[in-house]
Amino acid sequence: EVQLVESGGGLVQTAESLRLSCAASGFTFSSYWMYWVRQAPGKGLEWVSAINSGGDTYYADSVKGRFTITRDNAKNTPYLQMNSLKPEDTAMYYCATDSRGNVRGQGTQVTVSS
Repeated sequence: EVQLVESGGGLVQTAESLRLSCAASGFTFSSYWMYWVRQAPGKGLEWVSAINSGGDTYYADSVKGRFTITRDNAKNTPYLQMNSLKPEDTAMYYCATDSRGNVRGQGTQVTVSS
């Protein structure tokens, strides 16, 4: 059974940073693409970033240059380093095994105050 447990969210001010983590289990982590998606209040799920098994990374235009996705295959953990946070980054953040977030964890809340 796939299990994904996110952590690292919190309340920060504009321009501050956070690092999200996701403990993954129940599948061959090193072989999977991993994704971060988010859902702002009243909005649908939005794809944020992806990393493939070889370490190639991809970003939504809205976070490019500010967010960095990495993975540690020894720890079965993807990370999302978020710098220069903006109020519009406020959302519940999920790690997922697909780009639409159909298989995702319970999420970690990120709130950015202005």
